[in-house]
Amino acid sequence: MLLGTYLPKLDDKGRLILPARFRDELSGGVVITRGQERCLYVFSEREFATFSDRIRQAPVTSKQGRDFIRLLLSGASQERPDAQHRVTIPPALRAYAGLERDLTVIGAGNRAEIWSTPAWEAYYASVESDYANTAEEVIPGLF
Repeated sequence: MLLGTYLPKLDDKGRLILPARFRDELSGGVVITRGQERCLYVFSEREFATFSDRIRQAPVTSKQGRDFIRLLLSGASQERPDAQHRVTIPPALRAYAGLERDLTVIGAGNRAEIWSTPAWEAYYASVESDYANTAEEVIPGLF
């Protein structure tokens, strides 16, 4: 399970050193793709296979399903960490997420998310009070 918040830097070649706590799970290869809220999702290859099997169950007749699958899969890139645990983030994905030097990488359970640090800080500020004030059951059976 991928957990925590990390603040790595993007190098001049568009590479990111994977957080040490993520390396075991992601060492066999990753799939990086467009996420929601202009971040990038990073799945292990195994987790991405499971995830893509589930999303392909969406009916072809669902426009929302087609749109989601198209945007998610058309932006996907398989990457293999090098000996220094770096992965290259393709230019199109860096542009999509507005990535420059300062990054925030968070663990989101079955995936990591890569954010530009300013975007993460703005997102966090906008949702933290709602999180703190959640009084209803957001995830059935959790509370």
